[in-house]
Amino acid sequence: MGSLVASVVCLALLFTCRGVTGASFTFVNRCQYTVWPGILANAGSPALESTGFELPQGSSRSFQAPTGWSGRFWGRTGCSFDGSGSGSCQTGDCGSGQVECNGLGAAPPATLAEFTLGTVGQDFYDVSLVDGYNLPMLVEGSGGSGACTSTGCSVDLNQQCPAELRAGDGSACKSACDAFGSPEYCCSGAYNSPVTCKPSVYSEMFKAACPRSYSYAYDDATSTFTCSGADYTVTFCPSSPSQKTTRDSTPVTTGASQGSGVEYNSGSGTGSGSARGTGSGEVLTDGSWLAGLAMGDSPRTVSSNVLFLLIAPASIILLHSVSNL
Repeated sequence: MGSLVASVVCLALLFTCRGVTGASFTFVNRCQYTVWPGILANAGSPALESTGFELPQGSSRSFQAPTGWSGRFWGRTGCSFDGSGSGSCQTGDCGSGQVECNGLGAAPPATLAEFTLGTVGQDFYDVSLVDGYNLPMLVEGSGGSGACTSTGCSVDLNQQCPAELRAGDGSACKSACDAFGSPEYCCSGAYNSPVTCKPSVYSEMFKAACPRSYSYAYDDATSTFTCSGADYTVTFCPSSPSQKTTRDSTPVTTGASQGSGVEYNSGSGTGSGSARGTGSGEVLTDGSWLAGLAMGDSPRTVSSNVLFLLIAPASIILLHSVSNL
């Protein structure tokens, strides 16, 4: 009886400790360049020790977040700051004009890691490409219970980005919403529901490359993960040290809970199983055919048995069947 009471007390103390301290977040930079992480707490959550900082190649830094905290992290690249900490970044800039973001979020395109720490029970987390992509990122939980699945995007999408989504000199890849601003891509207006907003050709491209990441606003089923009582590591360029000009050909492996990891929906929505229209429809080396296909400018009918996007060291290969060839 005494041992049972002792066990209960120990478990209670462990739970209380987790409830008070929340979780630690460790940022690791395996890129071959400096990354400046940004941190934005959601409304109602306190700011962490820093809202933005320099993370040199091969270094790491940890922060403690209280229970119930929610917010997002991202990496800024191509930054230039003077001795007083004033400056800006080429991608993921938060607009503060300083190293610290001071309550401001990332300008898209930017790869985002989003967290909500549970007050009692599960934490929720995801890696999102809804606002575009600027560098590879992996989230891993440790010391927790439950599924605690790692998630992220380890592929260098900048090297696979269609011309019409390419930002600036190719240092980031826009979302279709950011590039075109139309409601069907932004899941806004009449498309503001899971029923009316479907995956587009562009979001399917992101999803095929990074099956565990959010590819569009309603991509919840295969993109949100849970863990209880864990600490988390956010790694930039996780697969291997790589320059932004070098392709990372090792995507995050999909888990059993995701099935195949790539789901192509049939129906009438943009980017669904079929697309019809008029125009050239040829595949260009820069991938710009995607815009014509997504906007209905292809003369060919793409059937619903589009197989998948294969990420290769030198190119993206779209395996598909085309009628009337």
